[in-house]
Amino acid sequence: MPTLLLILVIGTAAGFLATRIVRVEADVPTTIAVGVGGVFMGWLLLRLLAFLSGALAMFVGAVLGAVLLIWLWRRYIAR
Repeated sequence: MPTLLLILVIGTAAGFLATRIVRVEADVPTTIAVGVGGVFMGWLLLRLLAFLSGALAMFVGAVLGAVLLIWLWRRYIAR
């Protein structure tokens, strides 16, 4: 239940700020609905970005690790 309350409070504040930034006149229920919808859209977007940046970081790490492994192999084993 506290999570639902937190979503409503953050969504209401976000909806209020969004309607002011875009300069849209909306009633209170619409402002809350827009804000709560924004909470879920933002959550999905941030989860996607975290996943993609995590996968990219793993790829960069794998390439660097492979380069280091090849360098070590050429330097000490392949003589």
